[in-house]
Order: sequence, then C-alpha cells, then structure tokens
Amino acid sequence: MSDEGIGVRILEALQDLKDGPSGVDFLDSGNSGMRILHSLEGRQKVVFVDCAFMESPPGTLRRFTPAEVETRKVLPRLSLHEGDLLQTLELAGRLGILPDEVVLIGIQPLSVEPGDGITPELAGNFDRYVRTVLDELKGKNT
Repeated sequence: MSDEGIGVRILEALQDLKDGPSGVDFLDSGNSGMRILHSLEGRQKVVFVDCAFMESPPGTLRRFTPAEVETRKVLPRLSLHEGDLLQTLELAGRLGILPDEVVLIGIQPLSVEPGDGITPELAGNFDRYVRTVLDELKGKNT
C-alpha cells in the first residue's frame, strides 16, 4: 500500500544496522491489536513508527506521546485484531501492562494506494527517518 509500508521499511533498516542499539527488540505488529497488547508487557519503553494522517505535507515526521493525539478511526469494535493503536494502548493501561514510556513517530503519507514502494517524497527523507528513530531508541529525543 505504498507509503503505508514506511514503518516496516524503517524497522528493516534499523535491524540491518551494524551499530544499532543494544537491548532492542524489533517487532512488525502489523495492525493486530492483540499482537501489540501481548508485546507490551515487561517493556520499559516502546516506540511505534507508522504512517499517520496529520494534515501535514507528505513526508512530514512528528514525534508524539499517546496523550498528545487522538484517534479518528471509526471501527466496528468487534475484535482486538482491529487496528487502532491508541485504543490498544488505553487497554494496556487498564490492564497494567503499559510501559512507562510510549513514543509514536508518525510520517505523513502521500499515497496509500496499492503499490510496492514508497513515494519519492518519503524515499527522499528515508535516511532522516531512520536516524530519528535510532536517536529515539538511544534516548536522544529530537
């Protein structure tokens, strides 16, 4: 889905780094609320990276905490397999398994239409995205 895959591409680039952060587990959770929920317990910090519709120019990167954003998704709420990260994090808080630090890194997509690659607007910023996430993982908030 074109720019929808930016988070996975960044995750793969971080995993391939020879000087990447130690003690970090990388997980492609897709859009499964249950998978995210089960991966949170026992963590001190989690960083989520994904495309986000922020009414910004394509390629814009922003760092948020869950308290700073609100969901606009309308889901039937039939299953925890639905993909609303903020609702999943809220549930984790109620269950007492939410890490002390949760960071959301959103990247404004240009296109989420069917396609194999990310658009040139995002591709041109890719190295900066990887550095930003790497700095976050190393505790160098930018």
